[in-house]
Amino acid sequence: METLEKWHDFFILVGTAAGTLVGLTFVAASIGAGLFTEGFKDVMGAFITPTIIHFSSVLFVCFVVMAPSLSSVSLAAFTGIIALVGIGYSCGTLFRISSRYSSSTSFMDRLWYALVPAGGYFILAIATLEPLTRSSSMRPSWIAIAVSILLLAGIRNAWAITAWIAIQPHKD
Repeated sequence: METLEKWHDFFILVGTAAGTLVGLTFVAASIGAGLFTEGFKDVMGAFITPTIIHFSSVLFVCFVVMAPSLSSVSLAAFTGIIALVGIGYSCGTLFRISSRYSSSTSFMDRLWYALVPAGGYFILAIATLEPLTRSSSMRPSWIAIAVSILLLAGIRNAWAITAWIAIQPHKD
């Protein structure tokens, strides 16, 4: 059984990256918001918010995993709640993108903004089952896979947002 102590540096690094990327995404959104007309602000919010949510989920999972006094059951409960909320949010994102922006988005947008993160949250949910159903500890490798998927999806999405901002006509 793997122990969380062996994963300390990984979760510190991933959590730091996620926190930094949350800040940078806010900076990009602030700059982008000042450049566009009202029509583009709704689109920016529809795509930036999921990116912030997924980065924040990674950050919070890393906080919880590194908390020194949590039992395996408490850790599983906290990460399980994050996973279930994340799955629900990803489904909502898929519905919002598909219904509002279906003509201007591709399958790749739906994949990276909703389906890939849902997969990351699903893996995180699976990681919580063993400690909640048996008296065993969580497997840090499953948590690491889940947060890595969420972090990579967020990085891809932040890049897509940046590229989209760069090619849009700016208000005068």
